[in-house]
Amino acid sequence: MTPTPSRARRNALARSLGLGEKLFASSEERRFADEIERGLERVEAGLLEATRFNDDLADVTSRYLLEAGGKRIRPVLTLLTAQLGEGNNDAVLTAAQVVEITHLASLYHDDVMDEATLRRGVPSAQSVWGNSVAILTGDLLFARASVLVSSLGERALRVQARTFERLVLGQLHETIGPAPGEDPIDHYLQVLADKTGSLIASAAEVGVIFSDAPVEYREPLSVFGEKIGVAFQLIDDIIDLSGEVEQTGKAAGTDLRAGVATLPLLYLRDRAPGDPAAAALLDRIDRAIQATADGIEVDADFDGAVAELREHPVTDATLAEARRWAADAVAALEPLPDGPVKKALAKFAETVVERSN
Repeated sequence: MTPTPSRARRNALARSLGLGEKLFASSEERRFADEIERGLERVEAGLLEATRFNDDLADVTSRYLLEAGGKRIRPVLTLLTAQLGEGNNDAVLTAAQVVEITHLASLYHDDVMDEATLRRGVPSAQSVWGNSVAILTGDLLFARASVLVSSLGERALRVQARTFERLVLGQLHETIGPAPGEDPIDHYLQVLADKTGSLIASAAEVGVIFSDAPVEYREPLSVFGEKIGVAFQLIDDIIDLSGEVEQTGKAAGTDLRAGVATLPLLYLRDRAPGDPAAAALLDRIDRAIQATADGIEVDADFDGAVAELREHPVTDATLAEARRWAADAVAALEPLPDGPVKKALAKFAETVVERSN
């Protein structure tokens, strides 16, 4: 049986946020889901148009990762929080495009810095066109996001500028590592709050701002977005250890190979001084990281070390930390009125930590 258009839209919303369709059981909730999906369809069309360039190469490279897929979590959050106000007006739709294009731009830069070979199940942009083209494509997308956000006025410019600053600082701090005497785990969690949490927070916040929702909802949703962003990235740290390329879109241990100190690895370093088995595993991983940095192809032992880390208690500890951040995100929603928005956000927080299963 072919789904009706409204049901198909609710199915797409479920895929974006990982929500089951049964969440939208009542007629009010079905109308709510349909409204978000209608908005998402318009955002998707706007993204395809906004990422077009007159230059032939830029026109291809700028839409490469957009057309490769993605769940559009950030624009969906903007549309979702906008339902607390006027809903999907033109400003909300533009803001949703801005947050997604900003996210896309960051992916091009991240993959260059991490030397990633896959993204969203396709070869990363720098694997196809080289580092310079990938970096410049990211720059073009940041520029296009700036053009769009300028049409929304000073409030939007402030949010975008603040978010962009945090994105860059997060990447810088990840690159240089913790300062002398700084706890590496605290440092890493702050990096995640800046690199991932800040943009998700902005996505939730601009939905409130441009739908003219009550101003008192802005701060709780910003807090929710940042905390769920950290939880999301911690689960990505676990997923990075997965060998299911079809599911992750990346090779197992991509972040580890690039020398990114994910939380399981940081926990392993913390345990190593008093745990010979942890120290031995850490040594295998460190040798593979150094070999990669030296341009030497790592052997099969690295794959075995990644699999061992995946089953190690430090990965369970990472999952527990992700659940704590998700629980704090849900707690931040307390000031919101009961209804489909609050219900969907709380369910989204729950599904974020279920992605590792």
